This record gives sequence, structure tokens and C-alpha cells, in this order.
Amino acid sequence: MTLVNKYFLMQSESNEPHLNTNLKAILVVSIAVVIIYLILFKNLYFQSTFLLKKFGESSVDPEIAFKNNKPTFLEFYAEWCEVCKEMAPKISVLKEEYERDINFVFLNVDNQKWDNYIRKFQVNGIPQVNVFDKSGNLISTFIGKQEEIKIRNSLDHLEREAESNEKILSSEFSVIQENKNNKINPRTHG
Repeated sequence: MTLVNKYFLMQSESNEPHLNTNLKAILVVSIAVVIIYLILFKNLYFQSTFLLKKFGESSVDPEIAFKNNKPTFLEFYAEWCEVCKEMAPKISVLKEEYERDINFVFLNVDNQKWDNYIRKFQVNGIPQVNVFDKSGNLISTFIGKQEEIKIRNSLDHLEREAESNEKILSSEFSVIQENKNNKINPRTHG
């Protein structure tokens, strides 16, 4: 082996531990950055699903809503519905602004408890928002993705009586899926 070859061999052997240390440091820093990012921005990833769950939990019971002489905002949704998730922050803003004067009712289409409402209001695409005046008359129906301003305008005009209801359909909505998890067959206890 020549002297030059020995020199390069010694140099590469002495650099290996240094390289391993640098790679380990870079890896540790990268993992730390990812963890910190996830902690700080977790709400961006999970906010919509959280809002949908929160809506369901804070919902006014539909039986009470239709009898308390207040206008009613009724939304049919599902937690798996991407359009529902996309609309959730907009609906949250409206809810915060109007909830003193308007009932906000949120019905999860996957809950068999609401089947009679799903059939009554002919829900076959979600999100579906129905807006009712204080007498329980249907004023507007919004199906699919909507601009917040359209729903806001409908809520703002609840005071004037509408002679017919308005149906606004968007091309972006989710088709309701058959819920096989909650089906009761004769051999189960329900």
C-alpha cells in the first residue's frame, strides 16, 4: 500500500465516527421538530372532526327546537364526510354568532335515532342544512358544500316570512352510506 492510500484510509476511518455522530444529531433534531410541529398544529389536523363531535354533543334536541318559537338551523352530517369536515369551521362561526336567537340542531346520519328525521326531510346527500322560521316552516335547504355567506343570508332573512322554501344544491356533497354497524338482526340484543 502506498503512503497516499494509507493516508486516505486513515482519514476515512477517522471521519466515520464523526459522520455517525452528525447523522444521529440530525435525526434527533428532525424527530424533535416533527413532534413539536404536531403538538403545536394538531388542531389544524383534527379541528374539523372535533367540531363535528362537539356539534353533536351541544345540539339542541329537535323536539324542543321545533316547539320553542325560535328559528331552527338543522344540519345532517357524518363524521366521515369530508365536505362536512370542510364546512364545520364555517358552521361553527355561524353558530357562535346566532345561537342566542336560533336553535342549532345537528343530527348524525349514522345514528339510527335520527332515521325519522332523515326520511322526513328526504336527506340523501350531506351535509344538508335546513333552515326553519320560528313557526317551524322550512325556509331554505342547502345540500353539499356552501359558501358561508349564502347560509348567513338565509339566517339573516328569517324574520320575513317566506312563501315557499328555497333549495340550494351544491355539486360537492357526500352520499349517505348505509350504516351496517347499527343494524339489529333477530339474534342480537340491540
